[in-house]
Amino acid sequence: MQEKIDDLQRRREEAYHAGSERAVERQHGKGKMLARERIEYFLDDGSFHELDLLARHRAHDAGLGERPYTDGVITGWGTVEGRKVFVFSQDFTVFGGALGEVFAEKIHKLMDLALKTGAPVVGLNDGAGARIQEGVVSLASYGGIFRRNVQSSGVVPQISVILGPCAGGAVYSPAMTDFIFMVRESSHMFITGPDVVKTVTGEEVTLEELGGAMSHATKSGVATFVSDDEKACLDDVRFLLSYLPANNLEQPPVDDVGDDPERLCPELDSILPDSPNLPYDMLEVVRSVVDDGEFFEYFPHWAKSIVCGFARVDGHPVGVVGNQPMVLAGVLDIESAEKAARFVRTCDAFNIPLLTFVDVPGFLPGVDQEYGGIIRHGAKLLYAYCEASVPRISVITRKAYGGAYVVMDSKSIGSDLSFAWPSAELAVMGPQGAVEIVYRRELQQAADPATRRAELVEEYTERYANPYAAAERGFVDDVIQPAETRKKVIAGFRVLRSKREDLPQRKHGNVPL
Repeated sequence: MQEKIDDLQRRREEAYHAGSERAVERQHGKGKMLARERIEYFLDDGSFHELDLLARHRAHDAGLGERPYTDGVITGWGTVEGRKVFVFSQDFTVFGGALGEVFAEKIHKLMDLALKTGAPVVGLNDGAGARIQEGVVSLASYGGIFRRNVQSSGVVPQISVILGPCAGGAVYSPAMTDFIFMVRESSHMFITGPDVVKTVTGEEVTLEELGGAMSHATKSGVATFVSDDEKACLDDVRFLLSYLPANNLEQPPVDDVGDDPERLCPELDSILPDSPNLPYDMLEVVRSVVDDGEFFEYFPHWAKSIVCGFARVDGHPVGVVGNQPMVLAGVLDIESAEKAARFVRTCDAFNIPLLTFVDVPGFLPGVDQEYGGIIRHGAKLLYAYCEASVPRISVITRKAYGGAYVVMDSKSIGSDLSFAWPSAELAVMGPQGAVEIVYRRELQQAADPATRRAELVEEYTERYANPYAAAERGFVDDVIQPAETRKKVIAGFRVLRSKREDLPQRKHGNVPL
């Protein structure tokens, strides 16, 4: 028996050091951790339980030479702050982390187990894509991952961490997960590399420009979060998990940080500038209201005219959405509507209540926006809010104009509670534009058009650009002092925790993609 135990230990030791010394040195030389080092850093100490340590490829005739244990990916489960998490980590030191049949089978098994047990899946991606030597088998193996991504979507959180190259078909699994993390200078995602782009289109572009972290964080809207190094990235993943439930049947974890639920926010009474045309930072409003001012922003570098992110209110996680007057006056455009729609649907899938701060002058006008499909993209956000069954509270801080107001979780599309500050302006459009349309003839015939226009703007503002007409009709539930916002929001979410909705039976809705 001892001989067999010794043989097992030898095999385990071989599996733990599957990559060649040269490949390990090259990985470390790039400032990157090894696959096992990443798992050890990410999970709680000593909590990792590995699956398929001794798995090896069966492609004997593929010209792969040796058959290293693990086959280039490490899979298993452990805990993050004591909560169960499944994780796979691609090993670039074994076959360049390229995916083959056995490699994929290990991930299939992991994803199936995560779905059965109701726990998040975190993928640490650092691989060269499909294993060319295994041909169509590799492509079919990717298909199995993609199908499981879809089966798990909205059931368990799926997080992709890009820690090296991710190219070709390999990018589509991360694209279907809930969150994508990337690292500056070392993470790259693209369908085709710079050389192919140059050959086909003649465009010259660097690897970083084409598929780097900041390109995907600022231009494509692919990278949800960007970190400066691998350890900071893995720390951020752990932090994100603290806001998420293990699955769609559980509630998000509560963490009472000791911030007084009765605390007033007197700074909000003076945060708005005197002129309605001057900006203020919506992030200051959010941080004033939430627990300890802690706000984990979602897509902070993309579609910056809207702010989305996770925070806690009364110890409970909430998803926060707010127009950002500092960028394009907080208008809704193609990118901001898409960003917010995805965030709202993610929160709804995982039972995270929604808190919306509204200061929206409308949709961004322009030929590019219309040709780009602002109607279709704006409808995504409208659809997402209408579909959401989690507790929803909206706070109108200033402008709430036209269709954009309706889209931003208005009472009419299902917001459970809607509050307005005294500075709120609920109207079809701003006073200046409204006067030009409604009183066009009168202004044309006026002896002094400028003076008359100013008078009419003042009358319109007094009559319509306030929250009281909406309050009279119940379109807002209460007009509140800004300093009371935190108290009102907490009281609202407390009463809404028992919210139940019977949704119509259907296969699925047809969101305007």
